[in-house]
Amino acid sequence: MTMNSRTILLSTAAVCLLLIGAALYLQHVKDLLPCPLCVIQRYLFLAVAIGCLVGAFGRKPKLGAGIGLAAAVGGLGVVGKHLYVLANPGFSCGIDPMETMLNKIPTATYMPWLFQADGLCENATDGLLGLSIPQWSAVWFVILTGVMIWVLVRNPEPRRA
Repeated sequence: MTMNSRTILLSTAAVCLLLIGAALYLQHVKDLLPCPLCVIQRYLFLAVAIGCLVGAFGRKPKLGAGIGLAAAVGGLGVVGKHLYVLANPGFSCGIDPMETMLNKIPTATYMPWLFQADGLCENATDGLLGLSIPQWSAVWFVILTGVMIWVLVRNPEPRRA
């Protein structure tokens, strides 16, 4: 049994939304406030999901995978910076112009429960199974990048009459 691109894109969008749900759980139940880099990663997980939904429902899987790939690669860059901050104590992204700018974006103004950055990057060390939250984010952005590339390079499904 082979999975078609639409199923892969819908599954990927669901995974991204579940990851955002996990972030909200950590924020609102475990009281881990998101830092600016965490919030940017949320935007990028959401962008991957939106790209996948565009590709799945717009019947343009390559376009959706391209949008998702761009967002996933952007996520790799942001999480790379986050991991750099964690690896270099004393280097912080705390209260800085990036946080101020992020918190003034309309999505942060209207949905602060999802997009407001109030935490410090170096506080994201608590994790699961030996990996910090940013390390898990990196794992997922690598997986998402691979899936989007796979959708882009695979042969299209034969048209059914």
